[in-house]
Amino acid sequence: MLNFLRPFFARLFSPLIQALARTPVTPNMITVGGTLGVAAACLGMFPIGWLFPGAATATVFIFTDMLDGQLARIKGDSGPFGAFLDSTMDRLGDAAIFGGITIWFMRSDHLLAVVSLFCLACGMSVSYVKARAEGLGLNANVGLIERPERVLIGLTAIGLSGLGIPYVLPIGMWAVAAGSAITLGQRIRCVSQDAKAKRAAQPAENASSAAISSAAPSSAVLPPADDPAPAQSKDV
Repeated sequence: MLNFLRPFFARLFSPLIQALARTPVTPNMITVGGTLGVAAACLGMFPIGWLFPGAATATVFIFTDMLDGQLARIKGDSGPFGAFLDSTMDRLGDAAIFGGITIWFMRSDHLLAVVSLFCLACGMSVSYVKARAEGLGLNANVGLIERPERVLIGLTAIGLSGLGIPYVLPIGMWAVAAGSAITLGQRIRCVSQDAKAKRAAQPAENASSAAISSAAPSSAVLPPADDPAPAQSKDV
């Protein structure tokens, strides 16, 4: 949903990326460093009630997710391992955000602790469903909210709560939980429909292939009907 903002941030961070391209810093360093920063902020500050500082610090490090890919393209380091590492670090960052706030909730509100754990589990499942479907050649490119929306809503709610604004944190957690559940259902349904459509199309493709094979001319060369058959040699 928020992918339309990527061109804007790409232009915004372009000078920084150009500067990094002239240094020994690699895209993978940025990927891992950003995740470590998010984990340190969320797991170190949320459990002790430093909600706004933790959310603000995590947001700064999350923006590195927009730097590594562009830096990789400039340096010519794009590749499957970079994409794999980036996706893996994203999952760890999400776990730190919702895991950290879960620890804080456990001190006073067990219901919201369960809700935030659901956000974590459902968010992981949403990402896994898409990755698994694409690995099987199926479509799962649908959903009400994806990772950027989950992180944005979660960190915004946590940060505003840290500033003393009431009710925003429970509303944010419930919104992420509901949106993630809906997205998970949408993707499972989409994959199911795509799998059924491909299975239904398979017999037709097989029948078409068989018809083409049966209609192909034989490779044997027969003599014309008007010509006599060649005489057989005889032993004398």
